[in-house]
Amino acid sequence: MQNSEYSKFATPILSKGRIFKEKSSLLRSPYQRDRDRIIHSTAFRRLKHKTQVFVNTTDDHYRTRITHSLEVSQIARTLGKIFNLNEDLCETLSLAHDIGHPPFGHAGEEALNECMINFGGFDHNVQTIRILTLLENKYYNFPGLNLTIETLDGLIKHNGPVYDETKFKNILGSNIFKNKINYKLNPSLESQISTISDDIAYNSHDLEDGLKAKLFNINDLQNIPVISEIIRKHRKKLKTKDIELVLRQIIREIINVMVSDLVKNIKRNIKIFKPKNINDIYKSNNRYVNFSDDLMNFDYDIREFLKDKMYNNKDVLKKTLKGKKIITFLFSKIRKNPNKFIKKKVLKTSINKERSVCDFIAGMTDRYAINLFNLIKWLKVSKLTKV
Repeated sequence: MQNSEYSKFATPILSKGRIFKEKSSLLRSPYQRDRDRIIHSTAFRRLKHKTQVFVNTTDDHYRTRITHSLEVSQIARTLGKIFNLNEDLCETLSLAHDIGHPPFGHAGEEALNECMINFGGFDHNVQTIRILTLLENKYYNFPGLNLTIETLDGLIKHNGPVYDETKFKNILGSNIFKNKINYKLNPSLESQISTISDDIAYNSHDLEDGLKAKLFNINDLQNIPVISEIIRKHRKKLKTKDIELVLRQIIREIINVMVSDLVKNIKRNIKIFKPKNINDIYKSNNRYVNFSDDLMNFDYDIREFLKDKMYNNKDVLKKTLKGKKIITFLFSKIRKNPNKFIKKKVLKTSINKERSVCDFIAGMTDRYAINLFNLIKWLKVSKLTKV
């Protein structure tokens, strides 16, 4: 069954089903239910206090994982609507894609992976699936949120087809999907759109946050093609308008340029590759959703600029390195006495003790991790000074 308004390349409104059978809803589509389950999950709620770039004790006006996810969702829905795709699936994938992130951003992920190097490792994309299939506990009849096959498939293939399943098996266990996921097939157009919307939101909004934080200024952006032309158009406004207002206009135009290029290039790809239906999308070795060569270079230039000026800024690095130390410290302490921190039932049902500790830490917000770190340190000092 296909919604009459949907493109022949869209994921059908009638889902292939879920890992555990459930009755369908008369009020919502399967993907609306998936979206609602994600929004009501504990893991999604915690994203409001997890680092995007700036540790979440820095300033209320910088982006967090939850605001980033909402912005990705907005861009993905726009693109989904333009191509008559399954907008609800675009939204669901966008809202869920960062749920597996630990505290302190990529520095936290590196630290957890180092702690888990002998126990299957850590990967935030795989952790997203682990949370959604095993850790969220809200239903009597099954673990996790029991999302549709299409949603799980789109999240698993966030970075494209998976040719090596080792990491998934190590972190999730064997055959958790009951052979209902084909790792090697191309992801849906909705999944591809969610992924590139993540890139658009990440780059453009990190530029805005970096400018706000005064890690760089408008003049520093002038050597980046496309942005330099946008800045030139708005330079006169800097004399009469508030700087933050001008910045917002510039960022809006950057997003518009990237989205417009993407729309043209998707149409071009469909014309070149000539898929007849959604199955041709799945079986194809081609990526249908990507930028033109010029915009790919532009995307690369922004990433390199942000890496140099923002992610490797000494003050940002100082805080993220502190985050790595906190995670390493917590892993060591909790691993020695997990019963003090983690429910016995959770420890019994996990792959091993270390994976339970990893799950516990990965679920923490920045401030929870900082507070627990300080508490353990304080208790240690108070014991030493006790007479």
